[in-house]
Amino acid sequence: MAHPQNKYADFETLRERAIALRRAGLSRRQIRDRLHVDNNDILNRLLEGEPPPEWTKRPNAKDDLRDKARELRLQGWTYDQIQMELGCSKSSISLWVRDLPTPERKKRTREEASAIAKRGWEVTMRLREEERQQTKQAAACEIGKMSGRELFLVGVGLYWAEGSKSKPHLPQERATFINSDPHMIEVYLAWLRLLGVSADRLRFHVHIHESGDVEGAERFWAELVGGNTAAFGRTSLKKHNPKTNRRNIGQDYRGCLVVRVLQSADLYRRIEGWWYGIVLSARETDESNRA
Repeated sequence: MAHPQNKYADFETLRERAIALRRAGLSRRQIRDRLHVDNNDILNRLLEGEPPPEWTKRPNAKDDLRDKARELRLQGWTYDQIQMELGCSKSSISLWVRDLPTPERKKRTREEASAIAKRGWEVTMRLREEERQQTKQAAACEIGKMSGRELFLVGVGLYWAEGSKSKPHLPQERATFINSDPHMIEVYLAWLRLLGVSADRLRFHVHIHESGDVEGAERFWAELVGGNTAAFGRTSLKKHNPKTNRRNIGQDYRGCLVVRVLQSADLYRRIEGWWYGIVLSARETDESNRA
């Protein structure tokens, strides 16, 4: 039986031979065959701490990227800039350059900081606008095609909100509607046609500030209502006050359109009756829902 000290001496001798072969450029397989070592654990212990020769290393596809990343980092580039340049992940960049000193951040000028903030805000506003438009489109699809009764009820509410009304101090029963929103005018005219009001009973007037595009507004409203310029009365011009900070300016400002129905006393009375019918019905529905 061999003495333990002899076993240790034999291992150290074998280790010296293994290291010498490794430094001579032999692979693990070649060393194992030379020394007749079949156990990988023993071979690992014999070669512990001894790096493999260069020729045994497999080429790494990321070696060039790592070298370039280190070069850029030494030039003061940030992780984001290196990622944009090389197209690799930040985690890889961090592993490659973490031993290098962190570059000193360049202090931005007020103009640079303002430009960066503006770009970020523009992106935020664009995303908000896209969200707004998606919400509006989804809501518009919820309406679908209106029935005649639905249009009738909408028109009554529309008139009572925006149309002229008889008052105790000024009793007048005339159906007159005024609005600056072209869509409101379109719905109102569709409602009048539903009620059987013929086109020859309609009269139109444009109300606009004298500083606006008067001729352009007249053309716009005439085209909207069907191009019958003979039904248009004289345009009313509102005197411009330079001290007033008006916001209804620009290409989209076309003033307001007044739509008047001739011989409309009976129509007005029915509109008022319809509206109060809606009020009573809404009360009954509300009371039923509360019960």
